[in-house]
Amino acid sequence: MSKVGQKPISIIEGTEITIDVDRVLVKGPKGELSYDIPRELDVQKQENTIIIARKRETKRHKSLHGLFRSLIANALHGVTKGWSKRLEIVGTGYNVKMQGKDLAFKLGFSHPVVFKEIEGLQYTTEGNNICMITGADKQLVGEIAQQIKMIRKPDPYKGKGIRYEGEYIKLKPGKKAKV
Repeated sequence: MSKVGQKPISIIEGTEITIDVDRVLVKGPKGELSYDIPRELDVQKQENTIIIARKRETKRHKSLHGLFRSLIANALHGVTKGWSKRLEIVGTGYNVKMQGKDLAFKLGFSHPVVFKEIEGLQYTTEGNNICMITGADKQLVGEIAQQIKMIRKPDPYKGKGIRYEGEYIKLKPGKKAKV
């Protein structure tokens, strides 16, 4: 079993953590996040650390222990530094532009695809083929990046489409000529 849950979380300067009976609220310069505390766990704030303890030693309690510790640590990182995902658009004529606060993609469809702004996230573009999603909530950033990627998945033959920056796409061979 992993020992992740047993590590105390050090509180980063510039953040404020409020622990209620059933909720943890993390505030920082980039926003605020809150999580419900599972009944199986006890969360305590001691000086500049947060300690999470489980009430029993069952498999469910142990897994929740590690998960909740990671969620709080990710929330602290998110409200101070933030999380980001970079997507690259590959293909002739494929591009992305800002349209107000929304993203407008030209991906070979008969119309541009507009992806609306979501509260808690910021979109930026670099050139015509790089799009960046940033926000405090790691899960939301990853989920929205995946939704954007699914607008035009990378083609298995030419690699055209939307992909994460640095992602390797294994290309299939084309038709073979008869000899």
